[in-house]
This record gives sequence, C-alpha cells and structure tokens, in this order.
Amino acid sequence: MEEDEKKLKQEDCYEDGLGAGVLTLTNKRLAFDKTKGRIMDFSKRFEETVIDVPLNDVKKVWKEGLLMKKVCFTAKTKDGDKTYKFGVFSTRGWLNDIQDAIEGFKNQ
Repeated sequence: MEEDEKKLKQEDCYEDGLGAGVLTLTNKRLAFDKTKGRIMDFSKRFEETVIDVPLNDVKKVWKEGLLMKKVCFTAKTKDGDKTYKFGVFSTRGWLNDIQDAIEGFKNQ
C-alpha cells in the first residue's frame, strides 16, 4: 500500500471466475488476493493479487441476486472492460462503501 493509502474494508469472499480470496477496498483502489487454506490446521495464505483496480477505473457498481447475493463492479483494464462478482456478507454495505470511496477519490 502507498503511504497515504488507507484500508477501508476487507473480507474473505468468493469471486465467480477467480475463486476464494480476500477483497480489499482502500481509499484508492479495489484489490482481490487469491488465498489457499488448509482445513487440517486452519491456516490460510495469500497467493497473488489478481485484481488491482484504481477507483478511477471502476465504471459501474451494483448488487445482484436473490439467494446468492453478490456485489459486482465493472472496471477498465488493459484487456478491456471486465466485470467481477463477489459473494460477500453484506452486499449493501460493500456497495455503499465502494460508491463512497469512489466519490471521495474523485473529490481529492
């Protein structure tokens, strides 16, 4: 993280195309780190950061689903626009926090 970057929210979750990991929202970006865990000793280790999107590259944020609720966002990447869908505990909380972080980032 950069010197003036602050972690706003972080949660273990599952992304539809990438699998299990940790979603992190900072005042500058959204990141998703893949994780691998072992049940035998309840250990979890971070493998690699597979999503690292500056907030100004996030084009759209929404939530979807009735039973399996997800928070989703579309971001501009070097390969074009990509959509990610995360199964998180509080979709409304994540949606509001991402939108607030984007607004705060634009107003800096």
